[in-house]
Amino acid sequence: MLPQFFEYAHTHPLFNKNLTHRMTLWEDEGCIIAFCGYEMDIGEAFLVTNKKYDNLLPEMLRQAEAELSTKKDGKCSLAVYVTEAQSNRIDLLLQNGYIKTYTEPVRIYDYKNGFPKLILPDGYSCISLENGIDLRKLNRCTWRGFDHGDDVEYNIDEVRYMASGPHYRPDLGRIIIAPDGEYACFAGMWIDETNKYAYLEPLCTQPEYRRIGLARYALTDAMRQTHNLGAEYCFGGVIDFYTAIGFETITNRQVWKREWNEF
Repeated sequence: MLPQFFEYAHTHPLFNKNLTHRMTLWEDEGCIIAFCGYEMDIGEAFLVTNKKYDNLLPEMLRQAEAELSTKKDGKCSLAVYVTEAQSNRIDLLLQNGYIKTYTEPVRIYDYKNGFPKLILPDGYSCISLENGIDLRKLNRCTWRGFDHGDDVEYNIDEVRYMASGPHYRPDLGRIIIAPDGEYACFAGMWIDETNKYAYLEPLCTQPEYRRIGLARYALTDAMRQTHNLGAEYCFGGVIDFYTAIGFETITNRQVWKREWNEF
């Protein structure tokens, strides 16, 4: 499992908190050895094991189909996430009638490549989220930055809750402030200091401030801060922007889907 595709979801407004009891843990002598759960909602599944316990995978798939599938009009459906390197899971899915429906790259920036020196356009400034930010402006930036339109919805508790994840670090994230005081760009940053990696979530720029280098500046500065804390690389996104600034594909994530009759 790739933690950066899972952890952020638990504090996301779209995460289905009402069905987390359908997730399953397996234990051996008091230690967690396997996990079956979803990213945002039922209808999808991760099958995660300690490598010594891959023999549990068939049982885990049956559990996922029973607890995490969606049911509509007499049909059940489940999408399972794997990476291309997980051949044992892929073989299991093929044997059980799953079809690959989607592939996307998993990209990282290796800090061995260094960080370019970048300059903001005149009148723009960069701050961290550590002290005194305007949550309404930040909410507006993320809402419009992900092209949801100009009718901005605002829920202060959702905004604050999204910043409460264990590995989320407001002090490492960056906001670019435009000359008019608007929050033009936002890069949120997470760090796992034990495993020495960082990941970005989210990165967005309001439409009128795009294509002037703000996102690259915010991301680069945030990554530099995580490097100072021992991180060795940062996970990024799938769009071409990331490869254009030096991110490299290390594997591909796949979705395998199956539909079957409920009865």
